[in-house]
Amino acid sequence: MTTLPPLSLYVHVPWCVRKCPYCDFNSHGVGHDRTLPERAYVDALLDDLEADLALASGRELVSIFIGGGTPSLLSGAAYRRLLQAIETRLPFASDIEITLEANPGAVEHDRFAAYREAGINRLSLGVQSFQSRQLERLGRIHDGDEAAQALRNARAAGFDNINLDLMHGLPEQGVEDALADIDRALALAPEHISWYQLTLEPNTEFYSQPPRLPDEDVLCDIQEAGHARLEAAGYDRYEISAYTRPDRQARHNLNYWTFGDYLGIGAGAHGKLSAWQPDGSLAIERRWKVRQPEAYLRRAQDPRGFVAGRRALETQELPLEFLMNALRLTEGVPRHYWRERSGLPDTLLDARLEEAQAKGLLCDPAQRLQASPHGLLFLNDLLALCDEQ
Repeated sequence: MTTLPPLSLYVHVPWCVRKCPYCDFNSHGVGHDRTLPERAYVDALLDDLEADLALASGRELVSIFIGGGTPSLLSGAAYRRLLQAIETRLPFASDIEITLEANPGAVEHDRFAAYREAGINRLSLGVQSFQSRQLERLGRIHDGDEAAQALRNARAAGFDNINLDLMHGLPEQGVEDALADIDRALALAPEHISWYQLTLEPNTEFYSQPPRLPDEDVLCDIQEAGHARLEAAGYDRYEISAYTRPDRQARHNLNYWTFGDYLGIGAGAHGKLSAWQPDGSLAIERRWKVRQPEAYLRRAQDPRGFVAGRRALETQELPLEFLMNALRLTEGVPRHYWRERSGLPDTLLDARLEEAQAKGLLCDPAQRLQASPHGLLFLNDLLALCDEQ
């Protein structure tokens, strides 16, 4: 029997003040009165976790990520109750990272202290831009000054590990506007910056009524200039769209990219779990929970439970599943991670890497599975080659 991958927990809170036009996440607007079934939802989350406990296989949690939606619509008391109850069911690693996503326009600033007291030790603030014109286009309910104040208030509440989410490639955005957002973020000195390009996803307002986005040449100029600005400020790019101060990588996301396991609880939450079989093979399953909040709450009283679907990963799809995650990391992953976290031999992977390496998209895979600098620029092309059989 071989050791299973590290285990994380994802908790989904499906409500937000209003749906942003670019958002394809499972989020549901509740309006400005923000009346939520907080106690019932925490009860359901704990019932959901209880039903999944066997899948943990005795492992401790290395990280918890509370995402949404807008998780900062729930109170500090709700998270204190939730986290205390989770820890009675699953052991926490001594250095567990517990992240809460917060919208600067959907949190009373005195809540930060309550979140910190509840045990949350990392915040991810969804800033997206500091420019009023762009924030209005994106449907955000905060302005740039509120975003900056939210970070300062989080610092005052004791948070020393903060991520800022920023978008680029926004409607009609040029290089100078994109750099202005980066500069304002840098002035706030967060430990981590997620800087990613706006994309038009199906089933969103932007997809059906597309805004005028920058052309490819401008997008390339933004990417190059922004990358240089962030690295010059001491932020290391360790993942396609993530920059960090030394030793402040998002450990929860690292567990995703290194093909770790994670339980998912909450409306629409997804999980990925591994289990060694008696014959020595590794079974890997993806599962997802009931999506609509009202239906999810009703499932607490339903013998069918919270699971909406599950799918076992087939042997032939595992190479791409693994590489789609690992190759997002600029340093890639050690070669032995493939064997340990897929349960499969190197030979199944090697045939998929030869052409990518020959084209200069992949570094020598003998010791590490790592995209070349050129491969990081053309990651979709690299993954397409790795998917060929």
